[in-house]
Amino acid sequence: MALTPSNMLPLGTSAPKFNLINTIDDTMVSLDEAKGIKGTVIMFICNHCPFVKHVNAELVQLAKDYVTKGIKCIAISSNDAENYPEDAPDKMKENAIQQGFIFPYLYDKTQEVAKAYDAACTPDFYVFDKNSKLVYRGQLDQSRPGNGSPVTGRDLRQAIDNVINEQPVSEEQKPSMGCNIKWK
Repeated sequence: MALTPSNMLPLGTSAPKFNLINTIDDTMVSLDEAKGIKGTVIMFICNHCPFVKHVNAELVQLAKDYVTKGIKCIAISSNDAENYPEDAPDKMKENAIQQGFIFPYLYDKTQEVAKAYDAACTPDFYVFDKNSKLVYRGQLDQSRPGNGSPVTGRDLRQAIDNVINEQPVSEEQKPSMGCNIKWK
């Protein structure tokens, strides 16, 4: 497992469009259909990464806490499922049901969406405002497997709260850290 940081896509970038299969219900989901009224959280995750497993419960709680406030979460897995079969769409569906995901869990088979977002690791988080402009990219919080820090979602929650309250998001942002995306 190689520890990989986020690439830190430039703030102000427009959210790259996509239309991907939701592994939970086999429907196609586009960014325009799934985005939130006040903002959107795009999460690059996967099934097998210990960094993602470490935060899954918080991702579900975060989505529940903000869905009624106009924020929608969208999870995307871009890993090469041929070489990492645990990240195949059928396994994604099983994991989403087991974890209680209330957000779409999309499969980026071609990896074009990950490239468009300059995603590098799992988990990798992006917050876009109501105009689909990037205001945050970075870590969920300072917790990592084995470091003893509790999983709180503090950094990501602060950015989302600022978006909801139409306040500027601090440009001091720490990259997420996790497993590298498994490129083909």
